[in-house]
Amino acid sequence: MLVATRGENFVDSGIKILIAVVIGALLLGGLYALFGDTIMPTVTEKVKQMFNFKG
Repeated sequence: MLVATRGENFVDSGIKILIAVVIGALLLGGLYALFGDTIMPTVTEKVKQMFNFKG
């Protein structure tokens, strides 16, 4: 009797999950650095300018 022996190993699944976690962490770290250094100071400055508006 022929039985399909094709399938994923546990090691393959573990490696895929590990790669996904590492890539996700790198993307999250990059976004955190971008927001912390570039976007948030600009937003803070714009909000302060709006509230200090003298007309």
